[in-house]
Amino acid sequence: MINVKFKRYALAVAMGVMTAGASLVTQAQTATTYPDRPVKIMVGFTAGGTTDVIARAIANELPTRMKGANFIVENKPGAGGNIGTADIVKAAPDGYSILMASVGPLTINPSLQKLAYDPLKDLVPIILVADVPNVLVVNPEKGIKNFKEFEAYAKANSGKLNYASTGVGTSAHLSSFMLMQRMGIDAQHIPYKGAEALNDLLAGRTDFMFATIPSVIAPIKSGKLIPIAVSSLERSRSMPEVPTIAESGFPGYSSGSWFGLLAPKGTPQAIVDKLNAEVNAIMPKLEDRFVTAGADPVGKSPEFFAEFMAKETAKWKKVVEDSNAAAKQ
Repeated sequence: MINVKFKRYALAVAMGVMTAGASLVTQAQTATTYPDRPVKIMVGFTAGGTTDVIARAIANELPTRMKGANFIVENKPGAGGNIGTADIVKAAPDGYSILMASVGPLTINPSLQKLAYDPLKDLVPIILVADVPNVLVVNPEKGIKNFKEFEAYAKANSGKLNYASTGVGTSAHLSSFMLMQRMGIDAQHIPYKGAEALNDLLAGRTDFMFATIPSVIAPIKSGKLIPIAVSSLERSRSMPEVPTIAESGFPGYSSGSWFGLLAPKGTPQAIVDKLNAEVNAIMPKLEDRFVTAGADPVGKSPEFFAEFMAKETAKWKKVVEDSNAAAKQ
C-alpha cells in the first residue's frame, strides 16, 4: 500500500518537473521569437506630457535592438492615468500590450480612491525607466534665493502662505504638504488643472509650488522662476547645482515623479526579462536626452522596480491619509 502511494507520489513529482520544464522551454521559445508583431505601449495621459515623451523615446529606440520590432504608443488619458492603466490590466498577458506609467496611477491613486485593480498585484514591473524629481520653485519677486531663505520666509508667514499644485492628491500637492508638515508650518493648498498652476505662480498670485523639472526648466533658465531645492534624495543630474531638501535640513525627505514599464499579470517571465534587458541596453543612448529634459535614467532589474513600487505605495498611503487628500476628491 505504502509502495503504491510512493509510486503515485513519485509519478506526480516527475510529471510536475516535466510540466515545469516544458513551460520553461515554451517561455524560452516565446522570448526568442518575441516580438513578431507590433507592441502597444499604453500611456494614460495626453500626448506631449512627460509620460508620453519618455514612452516615445523608448519606443523609438527599442527597434534598434529588437530588429524588425514595432512599438506603438497609444494615449488613453483620464482619471489621473487610471483609465489607461486599467486597460493594460485587462489586456492579454502576452507582452504585446505594456504600460508606461508614473507615480500617480501606480502608487498614489490606490490610496486616494477605490480602483478596479491593484497595481502591486495586477501588474508585473518590467523596469524603472526614469526618476523625475520635483523642484521647489518661487517667483523671483519674493527675493528668495535659497532654501535657508525660503524656510525663514515660510516660518515667518505660517498661516498666510499658499501653494499651487496641478490637483488634489498629485505629487505636486503631496510634496508641498510633506514639506510643510516637516517644517511645522500651515499653508493653504490651491489646486489647479494642469498648466494653470504654473501660470499663477509666474504671475505672482501664489507663493510657491513643486513641479517636475521638465515642466519648469524653461522658466528657470529664463530667470522667471527660482529653483530652491529638489525633492529627490540625491541631486538631479539636470540641475546639479540645486541642493536637495534632504541635505538642506530635512533628512530622508523624498518625493517626486518616476516612470516605468509594466505588463499585465501573467506575462511570461522570459518576455519580462527580455524587455528589461533591451531597455537597459538602450539607456545609454537616452541618457543625454533624458538629463537635458530633466529626467534621471534609472534602469536596473524587475525585482528592483517591484521593491521600489512597494515602498512608494506605503510612503504615499501615509501622506494621503495625513493630508486628508482622499476626502477632498
